[in-house]
Amino acid sequence: MKLCHKCGAEWKGEGRPSFHEECTECHAFLHCCLNCRLYDQWEHNQCRSPTTEPVPYKESDNFCEEFDFIEGEREIGDRSAQARQAWKKLFGEE
Repeated sequence: MKLCHKCGAEWKGEGRPSFHEECTECHAFLHCCLNCRLYDQWEHNQCRSPTTEPVPYKESDNFCEEFDFIEGEREIGDRSAQARQAWKKLFGEE
């Protein structure tokens, strides 16, 4: 399921949303970094793709050709939880 990053409403379109398409429920932009599978807050420019240009406003519409709508909800904080576990294991706190 492709869900709006802001309200969680399902987008029922095919392929990927157009550059300026908005959520029918909350009017947030759908073709934005926060809805993209490549978005990663811990990466350089917050994107896993080394070829994309920096996008200053991650919730705003953009013209990225590498946009790939993420399926389901993004797991927020997943990498920080993994890092915390590795830290505990390294220093014997587990």
